Amino acid sequence: MDRQELKKRAHDLDVTVWVGKSGIDAVTDELNDQLANENLVKVKFLRAARAGGSTEERAEALAERVNADLVETRGHTAVFYR
Repeated sequence: MDRQELKKRAHDLDVTVWVGKSGIDAVTDELNDQLANENLVKVKFLRAARAGGSTEERAEALAERVNADLVETRGHTAVFYR
């Protein structure tokens, strides 16, 4: 599936994973589980998770950790695909 199609599908998705002050370590297993079931997951990075970095940086690190593709970031939300 191409990137544009993934963006269209992601538009109507609800956020199902929230990254908070515990950082990306706390959500790695949950995101892995959701990607195994859904293939496309939307993640919200709360203010505490972004301290000292951008949403894009945090999302790229999380994508690498769960072996997924980062489809896009918009605001403080990122979409992952596997």
